[in-house]
Amino acid sequence: MSDTVHAAANRYTIIPSPIGELLIAAQEARIVHVAFENHDFASVLERLESQFGAPVLRDDETLRYATDQFDEYFAGTRESFELPIQRGNTERFITTVQQNLATIPYGETRSYGQLAQELDKPGAARAVGSACARNPMPIIQPCHRVVRADGTYGEFSGTPGAKKYLLALERGEKSDATAA
Repeated sequence: MSDTVHAAANRYTIIPSPIGELLIAAQEARIVHVAFENHDFASVLERLESQFGAPVLRDDETLRYATDQFDEYFAGTRESFELPIQRGNTERFITTVQQNLATIPYGETRSYGQLAQELDKPGAARAVGSACARNPMPIIQPCHRVVRADGTYGEFSGTPGAKKYLLALERGEKSDATAA
């Protein structure tokens, strides 16, 4: 495969959202990464280019299929994503955790410990938290639905108010949480 053909397959777009701008990156039409505006988008793109071995080009139109689903999600008319995704080469446990995030129903939460139990890994709550922290596709793989055992939000790769906003959106509640 030539570098030109390979490079043409690596695309990204940046979209506005109620929680700030989001960068969505794809390789060969499969979503590989979602980044929040609190991440340095230039650094994210550099890392992806290094990973792919080719440039990642901005292409808003090609990624319209993804941006439309994000728009629907933030409008409250979409509960899950039907996007082709490509998971990176990660440890089996991390992949399993990230795959199982989508089994948490829209508007509901699970604690890190509950998710560990569901994966037949009692006592692995911290490992579940670590796998959530390494989630390259937040919102699509809804790590925001995982909370601490006491119900508090815990850490999140997005901006401080993003997790609160996403959970309120999914519960049909008003939220004054912002991207800041």
